[in-house]
Amino acid sequence: MLENLNYWLVVIFLTVYFVIIIGAVYVVLSENRNPIRALTWVIALIFLPGIGLIFYLFFGRSMKHLHMISRHNKRKLLHSNPTRKLDLDDTGLSADSVQMAKMVNELSHSPLSLNNSLEIFTDGPTKFRELKRDLHNATTSIWLQYYIFLDDDLGSEIADILIEKARAGLDVKVIYDHVGSFSARNRFFKRMSDAGVDVHPFFRVTFPQLANRINWRNHRKIVVIDFEIGYIGGMNIADRYDKGLPDGRVWRDTHFRVTGDVVRSLALSFSIDWSFQKKHSLLPMHFRDLDPHAPGIGMQLITSGPTSSRENIVLAFLRAISSAKKSIYIQTPYFLPTDSLLQALEAAAAARVDVRVMIPCRPDSRLLRYASFSYVTQCLKSGIKVYLYQPGMLHAKAMIIDDEMVTAGSCNFDFRSFENNFEANLFIYDRGINRRMRDIFFADLAESRKLTYTEWHRRPSWQRAIESVTRLFAPIL
Repeated sequence: MLENLNYWLVVIFLTVYFVIIIGAVYVVLSENRNPIRALTWVIALIFLPGIGLIFYLFFGRSMKHLHMISRHNKRKLLHSNPTRKLDLDDTGLSADSVQMAKMVNELSHSPLSLNNSLEIFTDGPTKFRELKRDLHNATTSIWLQYYIFLDDDLGSEIADILIEKARAGLDVKVIYDHVGSFSARNRFFKRMSDAGVDVHPFFRVTFPQLANRINWRNHRKIVVIDFEIGYIGGMNIADRYDKGLPDGRVWRDTHFRVTGDVVRSLALSFSIDWSFQKKHSLLPMHFRDLDPHAPGIGMQLITSGPTSSRENIVLAFLRAISSAKKSIYIQTPYFLPTDSLLQALEAAAAARVDVRVMIPCRPDSRLLRYASFSYVTQCLKSGIKVYLYQPGMLHAKAMIIDDEMVTAGSCNFDFRSFENNFEANLFIYDRGINRRMRDIFFADLAESRKLTYTEWHRRPSWQRAIESVTRLFAPIL
């Protein structure tokens, strides 16, 4: 009797398991993904019993069926806070910049504005000093969104300012990523909430939603103050961004302070993320009327995420790289490009465009270090120059194209940023800013080591093996 029961339990278990596997395979195929990636998941599901299914549940599922905001609310949001559209052919920008501006607007509903100012920060102390000053001077509202918001010295200081402003009656809202800020204690955020700060984690990871949420993170770093001042870039709120690494090495990053009509786009992005998590109606916004023709810097915000119908930032990067005539300079903490982006860089180098990629010699993740290094040989063979930044952690995420175009923000040059994270970058069209960013790039270049193919080819066999293995996992790192 017991043997019969065990037999039928095994039969039922195997039947249920195979039904789940067949269902998962059907979902993978029905999503019409990249054939190689779809085949990889099918093989994993079929030939790695249990493990393949677990990996698929955590890392293989798609969110493209979800919407950050309903179409009705998105139209309402855009119509109630319109950015005045310019005649792009009458802006004085190059033809390539005009084409890029049209594309970014099509992808992210973010029209080009020219009446903006921009301040560049390349170190934490300067950026956070300005941010704290602006927070102290806020009079109506503070909307703050960071991937990492920790309860260390810097985080506590900023939290104190937010609490002070909330108690003074300002509209203070905070979005932090639950996984990115996981090491911060709950009482840190509760203290802000109790004081009137409207705090909300993005995709709180709890059981049983663990598999549904852990792979998709909000990596954006956006601040909007009084609907007049904005911040965007690569720096999070944690001591290492301000004081450097514990071993004394520097933390090199890039962040922007902006004013002008581009702040509207930052506020709209925050509002959509807030609506997605809180399931509330749209946030009211009150912008000051600015002269759209006032002299300034041309800018657009581009956003992307796993819910986007298209890979917005990948498409924009591809267009920018393919438009380059003279130079492409890339800084990124992790270099794990998609096949299309790597081929675009190879094509540019073959056309005698000066293509340079700068990555940290010792990033904050050993696994990502080896995964990034796995692409170096192919780059060097293709004529792409690769540099290893020596003084510390290079966390800047920037691409400088020719003499006019720059893009920088939260997006790393890797699979996770392109496919699994919610990201935000500025596209900047200005020769003066381009020149300043090039100067910053070459100052970092002076503290970097240029790799040669001969030198790289001599690296140890064990390192090559680790690189090859970690590259297999590049799409989920």
